[in-house]
Amino acid sequence: MSVDSTVDLREITFLTAEGEPASLADYAGKVVLVVNVASKCGLAPQYEQLEELQRTYGDRGFTVLGFPCNQFMGQEPGSMEEIQEYCSMTWGVTFPILDKIRVNGSHAAPLYKALKKTKNPEGASGPVMWNFEKFVVTPEGRVHRFRPQTKPNDPAIVSVIEAALPA
Repeated sequence: MSVDSTVDLREITFLTAEGEPASLADYAGKVVLVVNVASKCGLAPQYEQLEELQRTYGDRGFTVLGFPCNQFMGQEPGSMEEIQEYCSMTWGVTFPILDKIRVNGSHAAPLYKALKKTKNPEGASGPVMWNFEKFVVTPEGRVHRFRPQTKPNDPAIVSVIEAALPA
């Protein structure tokens, strides 16, 4: 599914872990997997599969972007330094971990406000259900949404990534 065509996802800014402005335009031409992450979540082992995708496809025009979020039962309480250290030391994460955000509610990050308009494979759009909800954004701006329980290496996600990789 595509996000509302009046919104260009590439123009929506967010902050890096260092507080610098960034946007999907910085990843032009790449397939981007946007995921809200949480260190204390039972789904945190998905970091390993996210990193596996990064290592498999990173040199072919792909990147994971992890957005820490503390909205679901306070499962990402740490500082940015603590989150980055956890991701690096526990899971060997090399993909960008960006600034902590909100994904739902009136103070949701603008990128997530736009992404949540995308329907998942069951046809539902709307709020992010939990940590580790995934959005694959193709270089053309098409968005594919996957629920938290869908593992990053699920064939449905991998096929979308492989089909959208630059030639």
